[in-house]
Amino acid sequence: MGQGLTHPPIGGGSVRRRKLAIIGTPNVGKSVLFNVLTGAYATVSNYPGTTVEVSRGLARIRGIPFEVIDTPGTYSLVPMTEEERVTLSLLLSEEVDIVVHVVDARNLRRMLPLTLQLIEADLKLILDVNILDEAERIGIWIDIPGLERELGVPVVGTVLTRGLGVDALKDRVAGCVQGISSVSGAFGVGGASGVPGAPGTSGVHGAPRRACARLGACRGPDSARGA
Repeated sequence: MGQGLTHPPIGGGSVRRRKLAIIGTPNVGKSVLFNVLTGAYATVSNYPGTTVEVSRGLARIRGIPFEVIDTPGTYSLVPMTEEERVTLSLLLSEEVDIVVHVVDARNLRRMLPLTLQLIEADLKLILDVNILDEAERIGIWIDIPGLERELGVPVVGTVLTRGLGVDALKDRVAGCVQGISSVSGAFGVGGASGVPGAPGTSGVHGAPRRACARLGACRGPDSARGA
């Protein structure tokens, strides 16, 4: 198991604290999401036996207490760097209740292979398609409900630096750990500037590999690294 938090728990009582891991490549907004969820409640320490820092914090999401872990930047679950080995070790050794994979909407094709690996690892997953505003600015529109149908996991569109989509993401996180399969409110085809999209369809057993293939994203970890 990983390190414990040194500050007191939020709330208290007998409700089990869930564990949420934020995963993604560098510079996609993982730390922004971590700060949004945890506020000032955070500790940063080296993962045992390494020089890789891992941030942990506490959050209460829709009344549910969570420990939130900001994992090191990762391109693949087939580790090639110390940071990726630490992330894989965290996912294997800790009882993570839910994983939020943050991706950059401008580079979705390069990032979906990791999504596929997380799905195939049978982790409870939410895909956060972030930086929708910048994507729109360069003419990229993401069909969030369509992506959700194809992948078969909850997908939320966000602009984390502006707080857009955060409420929908929190709803999806709470819904997933409570076993609720569908919560509406994610950005839809209207994207960051549009009206929130159609209700989600999480729980749909789609074909994630087919979805990645359509986007030209099933080319292995090297492609995800931009090699």
